[in-house]
Amino acid sequence: MSVSKSTQELAMEGQKHLEETIEAAYQILASMNDELCNPALWSITTSCSNTTNSPIVAANSNNSLSQNGAGNGDSVYDGTGHGSVRSVKGNGALDEARFRYKSSIAALREVLAAISISREAKAFETSSGSPEDEADVEKLEVQASNLRKELFKKNGYIKLLIDQLRDLISDLSTWQSPCSV
Repeated sequence: MSVSKSTQELAMEGQKHLEETIEAAYQILASMNDELCNPALWSITTSCSNTTNSPIVAANSNNSLSQNGAGNGDSVYDGTGHGSVRSVKGNGALDEARFRYKSSIAALREVLAAISISREAKAFETSSGSPEDEADVEKLEVQASNLRKELFKKNGYIKLLIDQLRDLISDLSTWQSPCSV
Protein backbone atom coordinates (compact mmCIF):
# COMPACT_ATOMS: atom_id res chain seq x y z
CA MET A 1 0.00 0.00 0.00
CA SER A 2 1.23 3.44 -0.81
CA VAL A 3 1.37 6.06 1.93
CA SER A 4 0.51 8.69 -0.68
CA LYS A 5 -3.10 7.49 -0.84
CA SER A 6 -5.53 9.46 1.25
CA THR A 7 -7.30 7.83 4.14
CA GLN A 8 -10.58 8.19 2.31
CA GLU A 9 -9.19 6.37 -0.74
CA LEU A 10 -7.88 3.63 1.53
CA ALA A 11 -11.27 3.37 3.24
CA MET A 12 -13.01 3.00 -0.12
CA GLU A 13 -10.49 0.35 -1.12
CA GLY A 14 -11.09 -1.41 2.20
CA GLN A 15 -14.82 -1.41 1.57
CA LYS A 16 -14.21 -2.94 -1.87
CA HIS A 17 -12.09 -5.70 -0.29
CA LEU A 18 -14.77 -6.31 2.34
CA GLU A 19 -17.36 -6.77 -0.39
CA GLU A 20 -15.01 -9.15 -2.22
CA THR A 21 -14.54 -11.11 1.01
CA ILE A 22 -18.27 -11.46 1.51
CA GLU A 23 -18.74 -12.48 -2.13
CA ALA A 24 -15.97 -15.09 -1.86
CA ALA A 25 -17.44 -16.48 1.37
CA TYR A 26 -20.82 -16.78 -0.34
CA GLN A 27 -19.11 -18.52 -3.27
CA ILE A 28 -17.55 -21.02 -0.84
CA LEU A 29 -21.00 -21.87 0.46
CA ALA A 30 -22.45 -22.09 -3.05
CA SER A 31 -19.60 -24.39 -4.15
CA MET A 32 -20.11 -26.61 -1.13
CA ASN A 33 -23.83 -26.72 -1.91
CA ASP A 34 -23.16 -27.62 -5.55
CA GLU A 35 -20.90 -30.46 -4.51
CA LEU A 36 -23.36 -31.73 -1.94
CA CYS A 37 -26.21 -31.62 -4.46
CA ASN A 38 -24.26 -33.77 -6.93
CA PRO A 39 -25.05 -37.41 -6.01
CA ALA A 40 -22.23 -38.63 -8.26
CA LEU A 41 -19.78 -37.30 -5.69
CA TRP A 42 -21.30 -39.28 -2.84
CA SER A 43 -19.88 -42.68 -2.11
CA ILE A 44 -22.55 -45.32 -1.60
CA THR A 45 -21.39 -48.07 0.76
CA THR A 46 -22.70 -51.59 1.16
CA SER A 47 -21.86 -52.27 4.78
CA CYS A 48 -21.76 -50.45 8.09
CA SER A 49 -18.00 -50.74 8.38
CA ASN A 50 -17.49 -48.85 5.13
CA THR A 51 -19.68 -45.88 6.02
CA THR A 52 -16.76 -44.15 7.72
CA ASN A 53 -15.03 -43.94 4.34
CA SER A 54 -17.86 -41.85 2.91
CA PRO A 55 -16.85 -38.25 2.17
CA ILE A 56 -20.08 -37.12 3.81
CA VAL A 57 -19.29 -38.93 7.06
CA ALA A 58 -15.68 -37.73 6.88
CA ALA A 59 -16.82 -34.14 6.55
CA ASN A 60 -19.04 -34.51 9.60
CA SER A 61 -16.32 -36.02 11.75
CA ASN A 62 -14.08 -32.98 11.39
CA ASN A 63 -13.80 -30.13 13.84
CA SER A 64 -16.11 -27.15 13.74
CA LEU A 65 -14.84 -23.77 12.58
CA SER A 66 -14.44 -22.49 16.08
CA GLN A 67 -12.29 -25.47 17.02
CA ASN A 68 -9.91 -25.25 14.10
CA GLY A 69 -9.32 -21.52 14.52
CA ALA A 70 -11.16 -20.26 11.46
CA GLY A 71 -13.65 -18.23 13.46
CA ASN A 72 -11.44 -15.13 13.28
CA GLY A 73 -12.12 -14.46 9.60
CA ASP A 74 -8.82 -15.85 8.30
CA SER A 75 -10.29 -18.67 6.32
CA VAL A 76 -13.26 -20.94 6.20
CA TYR A 77 -10.97 -23.70 4.98
CA ASP A 78 -7.46 -24.39 6.22
CA GLY A 79 -6.24 -26.52 3.32
CA THR A 80 -6.25 -29.85 5.16
CA GLY A 81 -9.56 -31.12 3.83
CA HIS A 82 -11.52 -30.23 6.95
CA GLY A 83 -14.93 -28.74 6.52
CA SER A 84 -15.64 -29.74 2.95
CA VAL A 85 -16.57 -32.74 0.90
CA ARG A 86 -13.62 -33.83 -1.25
CA SER A 87 -14.48 -35.49 -4.51
CA VAL A 88 -12.44 -37.78 -6.67
CA LYS A 89 -12.82 -35.34 -9.54
CA GLY A 90 -11.61 -32.40 -7.44
CA ASN A 91 -13.35 -29.29 -6.28
CA GLY A 92 -12.00 -26.48 -8.42
CA ALA A 93 -14.81 -24.02 -7.70
CA LEU A 94 -14.42 -24.50 -3.96
CA ASP A 95 -10.64 -24.15 -4.16
CA GLU A 96 -10.97 -21.01 -6.27
CA ALA A 97 -13.50 -19.48 -3.86
CA ARG A 98 -11.28 -20.37 -0.92
CA PHE A 99 -8.31 -18.71 -2.63
CA ARG A 100 -10.35 -15.58 -3.40
CA TYR A 101 -11.53 -15.45 0.24
CA LYS A 102 -8.00 -15.72 1.62
CA SER A 103 -6.71 -13.14 -0.86
CA SER A 104 -9.44 -10.63 -0.08
CA ILE A 105 -8.93 -11.06 3.68
CA ALA A 106 -5.20 -10.42 3.23
CA ALA A 107 -5.90 -7.34 1.09
CA LEU A 108 -8.42 -6.05 3.63
CA ARG A 109 -5.89 -6.42 6.45
CA GLU A 110 -3.28 -4.68 4.33
CA VAL A 111 -5.61 -1.74 3.72
CA LEU A 112 -6.49 -1.49 7.41
CA ALA A 113 -2.79 -1.43 8.28
CA ALA A 114 -2.18 1.20 5.59
CA ILE A 115 -4.96 3.35 7.04
CA SER A 116 -3.35 3.35 10.46
CA ILE A 117 0.09 4.06 8.96
CA SER A 118 -1.40 6.86 6.87
CA ARG A 119 -3.04 8.39 9.92
CA GLU A 120 0.20 8.19 11.90
CA ALA A 121 2.16 9.79 9.05
CA LYS A 122 -0.44 12.51 8.67
CA ALA A 123 -0.42 13.20 12.40
CA PHE A 124 3.36 13.42 12.37
CA GLU A 125 3.37 15.88 9.43
CA THR A 126 0.81 18.22 10.92
CA SER A 127 0.66 18.26 14.67
CA SER A 128 -2.51 20.34 14.64
CA GLY A 129 -4.98 19.44 11.91
CA SER A 130 -7.91 21.46 10.79
CA PRO A 131 -11.30 20.66 12.34
CA GLU A 132 -12.51 19.46 8.94
CA ASP A 133 -9.66 16.94 8.69
CA GLU A 134 -10.33 15.75 12.22
CA ALA A 135 -14.02 15.36 11.39
CA ASP A 136 -13.11 13.37 8.28
CA VAL A 137 -10.76 11.17 10.28
CA GLU A 138 -13.45 10.69 12.91
CA LYS A 139 -15.98 9.74 10.21
CA LEU A 140 -13.54 7.29 8.62
CA GLU A 141 -12.78 5.70 11.98
CA VAL A 142 -16.48 5.16 12.53
CA GLN A 143 -16.81 3.73 9.02
CA ALA A 144 -13.84 1.39 9.59
CA SER A 145 -15.36 0.29 12.89
CA ASN A 146 -18.69 -0.36 11.19
CA LEU A 147 -16.95 -2.37 8.46
CA ARG A 148 -15.19 -4.50 11.08
CA LYS A 149 -18.51 -5.10 12.85
CA GLU A 150 -20.19 -6.02 9.56
CA LEU A 151 -17.37 -8.44 8.72
CA PHE A 152 -17.69 -10.02 12.17
CA LYS A 153 -21.46 -10.44 11.71
CA LYS A 154 -21.05 -11.88 8.20
CA ASN A 155 -18.42 -14.36 9.40
CA GLY A 156 -20.77 -15.41 12.22
CA TYR A 157 -23.57 -15.91 9.71
CA ILE A 158 -21.30 -17.93 7.43
CA LYS A 159 -20.24 -20.07 10.39
CA LEU A 160 -23.90 -20.69 11.24
CA LEU A 161 -24.68 -21.69 7.64
CA ILE A 162 -21.72 -24.07 7.53
CA ASP A 163 -22.79 -25.64 10.84
CA GLN A 164 -26.30 -26.10 9.45
CA LEU A 165 -24.81 -27.63 6.31
CA ARG A 166 -22.85 -30.08 8.46
CA ASP A 167 -26.03 -31.03 10.30
CA LEU A 168 -27.77 -31.59 6.97
CA ILE A 169 -24.90 -33.78 5.79
CA SER A 170 -25.13 -35.76 9.01
CA ASP A 171 -28.86 -36.25 8.51
CA LEU A 172 -28.34 -37.31 4.89
CA SER A 173 -25.65 -39.82 5.81
CA THR A 174 -27.89 -41.23 8.54
CA TRP A 175 -30.80 -41.63 6.12
CA GLN A 176 -28.60 -43.26 3.48
CA SER A 177 -26.95 -45.67 5.91
CA PRO A 178 -27.82 -49.30 5.05
CA CYS A 179 -27.57 -50.22 8.74
CA SER A 180 -30.37 -49.73 11.23
CA VAL A 181 -29.45 -47.47 14.09
